[in-house]
Amino acid sequence: MKEIKTVGIVGLGALGVIFAHQLTRGAGYENVKILADAGRTAKYQDEGVYLNGERCAFQYVDMAQEREPLDLLLFAVKFSGLEDAIDRCRHLVGPDTVMISALNGVFSEQILSDTFGAEKVVWCVAQKMPTRKEGNHVICSDFGELALGVPSGQDESRLRALTAFFDRVGFPYVLPDDIRIHLWSKLVCNTGCNQTAMVYECGYGGLQVPGPARDAMLGAMREVVLVANAEGIALSERDVEEWDSIICALPADGEPSMRQDGKAHRKSEVELFSGTIRRLAAKHGLSVPVNDRLYQRVLEMERAY
Repeated sequence: MKEIKTVGIVGLGALGVIFAHQLTRGAGYENVKILADAGRTAKYQDEGVYLNGERCAFQYVDMAQEREPLDLLLFAVKFSGLEDAIDRCRHLVGPDTVMISALNGVFSEQILSDTFGAEKVVWCVAQKMPTRKEGNHVICSDFGELALGVPSGQDESRLRALTAFFDRVGFPYVLPDDIRIHLWSKLVCNTGCNQTAMVYECGYGGLQVPGPARDAMLGAMREVVLVANAEGIALSERDVEEWDSIICALPADGEPSMRQDGKAHRKSEVELFSGTIRRLAAKHGLSVPVNDRLYQRVLEMERAY
């Protein structure tokens, strides 16, 4: 497995900006490319992208004009944009390319694996990154870390190449015991925290105190555990308690991404959260009333934009 040197980042939302900042600083401007279409590239170059008040010095590249395969491709788009992103950068995937997806939910790794081969994909969870994005400005008080791994039985050579690269450039990561369980555990957090904040129009502070919003958050989380168990994923009430403690330690005036989506009248990731739980619950004949209610309310809010 060759050493990772060149990086392409697809998607420049809040997390994409954080990753691009860390990797450009660690690996060098010439080795990290922000991949977009010609229109977006021109807009980024003209208007700039800002992190914590400072304009970012990123290398913006029209991906259609790129010819050489990249050593690492990092997808940080919304789930609705993943298929298009895959189509646009197929020509940048070589025999030794490593891929990671920072998308929420539990399906993007499978989509990448089905498209390019499971051996190319290192599973990933982005965590501990409280961010806020307004236009081309991103505010982040903690750059957090990536949790990395591959499913049991899969060759680990790309995982080793990726961690060696991250060690070299100073990019923070952790290696959970079971990345599949970790991915589902993050879904517990997102399904409860993100959706509830959007529906109840509150930040973390509204989820930290007793009341309907907190009750809905915890109820939605417990339904994820129920569905995960039916899927053979060993989650428990302990996962709910751990994520609750993390959320309760976040700044009260901070906001999860779906609350920010609601305020900006953007399409949310509800299909990745309660949408996923409702579909899998139906498959197993389970009842998930909290997620049913949150799902319907989010759709109502989006229709009213």
